[in-house]
Amino acid sequence: MRPLVLLLAATLPLSAQFSVKWEHDLATALTRAKAEKKLIFMDLWAEWCGPCQFLKNKVFPTPEAQGALASFIPLSVMVQYKDRTPLPEGERLASRFKLEAFPTLLILDADGKELRRETGAFESGKELAQWLQEKN
Repeated sequence: MRPLVLLLAATLPLSAQFSVKWEHDLATALTRAKAEKKLIFMDLWAEWCGPCQFLKNKVFPTPEAQGALASFIPLSVMVQYKDRTPLPEGERLASRFKLEAFPTLLILDADGKELRRETGAFESGKELAQWLQEKN
């Protein structure tokens, strides 16, 4: 039975093997970051934002991005709906982190202190992984 399990795991796509659990509020992400001794990767985005949708649909699901994100607590926070109506938690975090454009990607420590940021979308999972692996 054990060889069959290993064979099945080996045939799964890498993205399924590395599927990360995204959080959607900062308090939960902070709790997990402290418990797991990890940094937080936060994506502040808007539903109407094309580059945000590209990240969500084409970059984050790649094996390279999933592998790199596994070392973080990923946090996805939508700030505005398609009609630009704000979401309370998203607006609060946008104000706290002085959001100027979408998407804004931040690395936070387990206390919520900003360590690094990038504005705009990465073109590939490999590019995102390289940025995530840079020293803070």
